[in-house]
Amino acid sequence: MTERGHYVVRPLEAASWDAFAELVERNNGIYGGCWCIAYHTAYERGVSDPRSLKEELVRAGQAHAALVFDDSGAAQGWCQYGSPEELALRHLREYGKDPPPRADWRIACIFVDKAHRNQGIARAALAGAIDQIARAGGGLVEAIPEVTAGREAQGRFLFTATVELFEQSGFERVRQVGKHAWIVSRQVEPAAG
Repeated sequence: MTERGHYVVRPLEAASWDAFAELVERNNGIYGGCWCIAYHTAYERGVSDPRSLKEELVRAGQAHAALVFDDSGAAQGWCQYGSPEELALRHLREYGKDPPPRADWRIACIFVDKAHRNQGIARAALAGAIDQIARAGGGLVEAIPEVTAGREAQGRFLFTATVELFEQSGFERVRQVGKHAWIVSRQVEPAAG
C-alpha cells in the first residue's frame, strides 16, 4: 500500500478483487466488457470470458495492476502492468519493424472512472505501478501511450494515458509507432531493502 496525494494505491490481488470488480461493473465492463483483459496473452477473443479470465489471472498472481482508492475506500482507477510474456501491446506490427531493447515490464492499460477523470488518479496509478515494479526487482519498463499536446483527444480512447504523463514520470520517447502513438521507456531501479 502506497499513499499518493490523497489516494491510496494497492496491488490488484485476491484481497482487492472485489473493489476492482465493482469499479469495472460501475463502468459497464470497461470499453464494452473488456475487463482490462484484451492485452493479456492468455486472452482468446471470442473464446475467453473476460471477467472470469481476469479474476482467474488475478487470483493466480498472473495479472498485475496498481489500483487507486479514494478517501472513501472506493477504487477509482488502475495502471495495468506485467511482463512481455503476460501482456501484448498495441501497434505490434509497427513495433516489430524495429523493436527496442527487450523490456522487463510493460504498461498496457491505464483506466480512470468516468466521474473521476482529471483528478490525478492516472498519475497516482502510474506512480503506484512504478513503485510495485521497483519492489518486484525493477528493470526496463515500456508502454505505448499517445501524444495529446496540440490536439483534442477523447479520454475514453487513451487506453495507456498520454506520452506527456509518462514523460512527467521519467519515461523517454523511443520511437513513433502510430499517428499519435509512441514507444516510451524508463529504467526502474529495484526498491531498497
